Amino acid sequence: MRKLDMNELNRLDAEGFKNSEKNNFCIILDNVRSLNNVGSAFRTGDAFLVNKIYLCGITGTPPDREINKTALGATETVDWEHHSNTIDLVKKLKKEGWKIYAIEQVEPKIYLQDFKPNTQDKYAFIFGNEVQGVDEDLLPLCEGSIEIPQFGSKHSLNIAVTIGIVAWDYWSKSIE
Repeated sequence: MRKLDMNELNRLDAEGFKNSEKNNFCIILDNVRSLNNVGSAFRTGDAFLVNKIYLCGITGTPPDREINKTALGATETVDWEHHSNTIDLVKKLKKEGWKIYAIEQVEPKIYLQDFKPNTQDKYAFIFGNEVQGVDEDLLPLCEGSIEIPQFGSKHSLNIAVTIGIVAWDYWSKSIE
């Protein structure tokens, strides 16, 4: 076994990323407080060729030193927009044909392993505030809610980890 050199990874440069075909999903950050989590969302979005990241409400926006610390340049590649009102954004995306899913613990729910995306559809995944989660007023606007099963004593995962799990799951199911 041998660790690959950076040149062997065949990564896209910024222009190559901008010109590449994106996956049919976007990330909505609903009032996310931690700038490190925002930066991680950009880095994960870059890794999985996310269509766009929507930064809503109090969610911080680039350029910002704390976001850049975890984004590692992904704010320069991933398309993003800020919206002051998440509900207005979700209504707009629904009109454009996006399927909206909250990543939240609610009833009824779809466990992540049971979520079956249709490769012809476009998906928007809402990730909520670190303490309050996805705003409850958004839930009626969603097609459903996806939950990652957990078995320990804690009731939630860090939002950056959750975004990574959901992005990987969507990507792996979309290539099947």
